[in-house]
Amino acid sequence: MMTELTERQKLILALIIRDYIDTAQPVGSDSLRKRYHLDASPATIRNEMAALTEAGYLRQPHTSAGRVPTEEGYRYFVRQLMGHIELPNDAKRMITHQFYQVGPDPDRWMRLAASVLAHQSRAASLVTSPHVEQARFKHLELINTRGRQVLMVLVMSGGDVRQQMLTLAEPVSQEQLSTAAWHLNQLLAGMGPESIAAVTAQLDALEQDITKLIIDELRHSSNILSGEVYRDGLTHVLAEPEFSESETARKALRILEERPLLEDLLTRTIEMSNVGGVQVLIGGEGTWEELRDCSMVLARYGAPGLATGALGVLGPIRMAYGRTISTVQFVAGLLSDLVVELHSE
Repeated sequence: MMTELTERQKLILALIIRDYIDTAQPVGSDSLRKRYHLDASPATIRNEMAALTEAGYLRQPHTSAGRVPTEEGYRYFVRQLMGHIELPNDAKRMITHQFYQVGPDPDRWMRLAASVLAHQSRAASLVTSPHVEQARFKHLELINTRGRQVLMVLVMSGGDVRQQMLTLAEPVSQEQLSTAAWHLNQLLAGMGPESIAAVTAQLDALEQDITKLIIDELRHSSNILSGEVYRDGLTHVLAEPEFSESETARKALRILEERPLLEDLLTRTIEMSNVGGVQVLIGGEGTWEELRDCSMVLARYGAPGLATGALGVLGPIRMAYGRTISTVQFVAGLLSDLVVELHSE
């Protein structure tokens, strides 16, 4: 529950956060008054800073030091004070031109998106490949290789192809495999994994073994991290004073490097959000210990019903939220346009 602040307290909190983002140094009342020409006495400013500290939005690292924002202070700033910030037009033109130059190549777009996000935010970035939101069965081929080994070639809606080796309980002829493939192609056309699971009981033992693999492949393909993850800007994060300690840096890098952790993070924060919507996670939000010293700005891109992906930025809690959020939104829009263009061809 956020404490309601007076207009002067809101101004002082916003200025302290702005100053601390720029300098990474505690902010004192006297320097704040002089730098921003505040129409209040140092004593009044100190009293307001003390009230903000009591409310949990500021803290004092040392008795004689100035104040620094807390996680709650940053959250109040992002949600209540910052407002909507547009990326400057010259930055938009430059970024758009960069994407125009690489042409409609998805891999190059993903790499460029990661590079642009890292450069503009001076933080680490990640971009996931676009994936079909609900993978569906299209076609199946079963090929007898040797003994009990069978090669399954699965084609999904959108054109994705998966190959998987299946070891059967006993050898089966190519004729039997072809018959099973024909039957499954007729029965499962256009189905998603849950619909397929609902009809497996009416299949024979061979077809049930095959459909289990089909369901696993479809579910994996529907996962937001089913494809490649593009990263950039890790050196930006490691250069920040907050990450001078190796343990703090290691925790931050775990978020980007460990796929199960990243999958959990994106699934909980991105998968259910609207395309273009931005999620800001400050200090892990009490859920992810690895994010305790970090903030992440995440967004979903793509076209609902076609394909979607995720992109975002990871940096210290002391990040330039306005520019970072506007950059993430703008790049998400460009990648969404690419998805629409690719699927309209």
